[in-house]
Amino acid sequence: MDVLTQNFSLYGKGFLGTVQLTVYASLLALALGILMAAFRVAPVASLRVFGTVWVSVLRNTPLTLLFFAVMLGLPRFGLVLPFTVFAVIALGCYTSAFICEAVRAGINTVPVGQGEAARSLGMTFDQTLSAVVLPQAFRTVIPPIGSTLIALAKNSAIAGSFSVTELLGTYKPLNERGYSIIWSFVWIAAGYLIITLAISAIFSVLERRWGVPR
Repeated sequence: MDVLTQNFSLYGKGFLGTVQLTVYASLLALALGILMAAFRVAPVASLRVFGTVWVSVLRNTPLTLLFFAVMLGLPRFGLVLPFTVFAVIALGCYTSAFICEAVRAGINTVPVGQGEAARSLGMTFDQTLSAVVLPQAFRTVIPPIGSTLIALAKNSAIAGSFSVTELLGTYKPLNERGYSIIWSFVWIAAGYLIITLAISAIFSVLERRWGVPR
């Protein structure tokens, strides 16, 4: 218990860093994931190809390698940003591939006739997708999106290896101060558990309110 009480500010800073990283990366992942899902079902072939390549490349690239690519590659093109922003980009882009597939699976559950009926009324593809298809698709994919964002929160631990302030990175100064590494990790694990349980609770509420009864 001493390791927590005597280093509460350090743990708090790391915990807050992980929460911020998770929130911002989740927003980016949701935005990109929905956009790529729309691309994958679009009537334009080039958009479908782009969406397919995006998902295939990111899903099959190790996240650590993607971190290296973002943090070392983007500055070579003149894009110099704080490491935290680079971490958000890496986590958000990586997770967007999984969000995309979840949303696309939800789109496929919507009866084709509804889209055809919308188009017969003169609605464009964008209008049909946003007003008819996606609202129904989201109701079926709340649980898998929640699971994906929980995985994102746990994956954020990788950012600590790239000088980003987050929860797992607190073990380094604690180890240097001579604290028990076991208890240091116990409280780090407790912090991640709080975050993942909070995400799970949020999506449980969303599922009860908007999810499709099973």
